Amino acid sequence: MGIVAEAVVDLDAIAHNTRLLAGLAAPRAGTMAVVKANAFGHGVLPVARTVLANGASWLGVTSIAEALELRAAGIDAPILAWLYAHDDDFAGAIRAGVDLSVSTPEHLAAIAAAGAADVHLKVDTGLTRNGVNWADWPALVEAAAALRVNVRGIWSHLASADDPGNPSIMRQIERFEEALEIAGKHGITPEVRHLANSAGIVDVPGTHYDLVRAGLALYGVEPVDGVTAGLRRAMTLRARAINVKRVPSGTGVSYLHQYVTDRETTMVLVPVGYADGVPRLLSNRGEVALHGERRPIAGRVAMDQFVVDAGDLPVALGDEIVLFGADPAAAPTVEEWAAWAQTNPHEILTGIGARVPRTYVGQEHPHG
Repeated sequence: MGIVAEAVVDLDAIAHNTRLLAGLAAPRAGTMAVVKANAFGHGVLPVARTVLANGASWLGVTSIAEALELRAAGIDAPILAWLYAHDDDFAGAIRAGVDLSVSTPEHLAAIAAAGAADVHLKVDTGLTRNGVNWADWPALVEAAAALRVNVRGIWSHLASADDPGNPSIMRQIERFEEALEIAGKHGITPEVRHLANSAGIVDVPGTHYDLVRAGLALYGVEPVDGVTAGLRRAMTLRARAINVKRVPSGTGVSYLHQYVTDRETTMVLVPVGYADGVPRLLSNRGEVALHGERRPIAGRVAMDQFVVDAGDLPVALGDEIVLFGADPAAAPTVEEWAAWAQTNPHEILTGIGARVPRTYVGQEHPHG
C-alpha cells in the first residue's frame, strides 16, 4: 500500500543536537533529554535510544505511563516523570525505578506511602505553574526530611529564558539558590539540582547546575530569540499529490469558496488535514514546497485534506509536496508554520497525528 503522507525523522540530526547541547552544558552537568509527548511527535523509542547513545544521561517525561513505556522497551537510564494526580498508582513507577517529581504535600505523602522512591522536589521560583508555592517550600522540605524519602533532586522551571536579558531570569536563579539553602538547613543535599531548559542551556550558563533539560532544542528548533546555536531540524513533513486538476479563472476552492482563482491555474490535492496536525489557521495563509517552489495553500484546510495552487507548474499524481522541512531555502520550516498558525513550534510538532507514519533515517535504529 502506497504512503500518501509521512513525517521523516532524521536521527542523525537528533544525535547532532544532543551532542551539541551536552557540549554547551557546564562541565559538571549531565543532560536530560525530554522525550515527553512521543518525543515532541518524533517517536519516543527511536529518539530515546538515539539521545542516550549521543550524550544524554537522563530522560524526562510528563506522565508515569510515558516512563513505564520506556522501561517496558528495556531502557534503563534514569527517568524523571513530573505530572500526575496525587492519588496515582506510584507503586508501579517505584518498582520500575522511575524518579518522581513532588510539588505538593499530598503527592509527597502518597509517594512515601507507596515505597522507597527517588523524588525531585519542585519549587515554583516564578513560572506560577507546577511546583510547590514559594511560601510552602520550607514546609515541603521539612516534610520530606521527616518522612526520610530520598530527595535525589531539587528543581524548578524558567519562565523567560528564551527572552535574553529578561529580568525574571535572574530573579528565578536567586530564588532557586534560596530554595537550595533552605533545603540544606533541613539536611537535604540533592544529587542533582536542575533549572535550565533548552533556552537556559544555550544562553544562561548560570542555570546549568548538575543537570540540564533539553527539550525543543533536541528536535532542531533554536530556543532563544536571535541566538543561533547550530541545531539541525529533525522532522520533514511531506505528502504526495493525489489529485491534480486544471481550473479556469474565477473558480472557488474548498469550503465557502474563500479562495477564488484570478487566472487559469492548477490545483493539487494534499491528503492531510487538521486531523493530521495541519492547523486550520494555515487556510489561505500557509505555504508548501512543490517542485522546488513555494506555493500557497488555497482555501480552507479540511479535516483530511487541503488544496495547493500550483500555478503553471507541471504537476503529476504522486509528486512530492513538502509541508515543512529542514532547509528554509527548499521548503517552509516548522517555525514558519508556527508563525502562520499563531502558535509555537512545539504545538506544530506534537500535533502531527498518529495516522501520519514516522519514517526514520540516519543512526542505527530498529524502526522503519
